Amino acid sequence: MTRRLAVLVPARFAAFLAALALGPLASGAVQAQPAAAAAKGPCEAVEFEGQPYTICTVDLRRERVRLFWLGADGLPYGSLSSLADRQGPRLSFAMNAGMYDKGQAPVGLYVEDGREMKGVSTANGPGNFHLKPNGVFYVKGDRAGVLDTGRYLRAKPAPDFATQSGPMLVVEGKIHPKISADGPSQKIRNGVGVRDGGRVALFAISERPVTFGAFARLFKDSLGCRNALFLDGSVSSLYAPGLGRSDLSRPLGPLVGAVGK
Repeated sequence: MTRRLAVLVPARFAAFLAALALGPLASGAVQAQPAAAAAKGPCEAVEFEGQPYTICTVDLRRERVRLFWLGADGLPYGSLSSLADRQGPRLSFAMNAGMYDKGQAPVGLYVEDGREMKGVSTANGPGNFHLKPNGVFYVKGDRAGVLDTGRYLRAKPAPDFATQSGPMLVVEGKIHPKISADGPSQKIRNGVGVRDGGRVALFAISERPVTFGAFARLFKDSLGCRNALFLDGSVSSLYAPGLGRSDLSRPLGPLVGAVGK
């Protein structure tokens, strides 16, 4: 990963307690309803191996999954709140969608509305992005896919939208060979997998710091994803209006969200 960004919001639960103390619209607080409240929209709270997650499940036959990077002014959206303001109520959820550099530009492949704005990276280097195999999440019509970078290049899917990140979490039903069952690194993490022949995309974010191994098992064993991709850690953020939630973080690069067809 070519950049290191610090999160402005601490663990989700601590922020929620702060919001209760300061009022429902306290500045800088994560706006979240209690888990027992009825969820609206594609996102819901789940628990796996004793850890809390939020899962956003999108049926591409009903909603359109797309990527966002630059606004009409040519500048990065930069935050989930900015994206929500510009997209309005048609945006049912959004989260950060891959690693980026200091200028908020994608590190690897980025395709938006069929236009390749950044090419595929096959370079070696330090950090999570270069922990091979890394991979690509892409959308073409009413189907989505996750492929490791090598398979993506061979498949040449000509997507409507695509973002490259790394590492892969699950590759053809097996956890990434370099991910240990429970390593020392624990962070708030988010990622994406697909199911049902690509008709359903599943986006996940941890509510507490978790290991890579735990996060990979979530996609493989709980969500049933044969392929899943890590999007990022530390800056991981979620916009879920159905849960009354809009996370804050340092400036973000590419974003992914679901909008009505």
